Amino acid sequence: MFDEDNESWLLNRGGRVIEKMATENYSSLPPLDRLIYCLWAADYGMRNAGDLETAADLHPACLDDGKSAAQELNLPRSAAAFSLSPDELERAYFRLFDEVVSEIRAV
Repeated sequence: MFDEDNESWLLNRGGRVIEKMATENYSSLPPLDRLIYCLWAADYGMRNAGDLETAADLHPACLDDGKSAAQELNLPRSAAAFSLSPDELERAYFRLFDEVVSEIRAV
């Protein structure tokens, strides 16, 4: 069992990745950090604007990078979610959220 809920975990871990990005180039981050940032950006857009347009403003390659990082980490649920089209992911996002975060947290 996890100590904090998935939303709180993503906010906390995403915040730490953003702090890292202040001193490191995004492309030099390990795949797990890149995946967390992509999910954080998607989550920010979905919870605040109801779509992925804000995620694209924060990170234009969010879906492609999320898919690539998930594949590097061999995380099939995360890779499948980031493989969806933006419209498909918007429709399924909140249904997939806990499953994807739980998979990432298990790394």
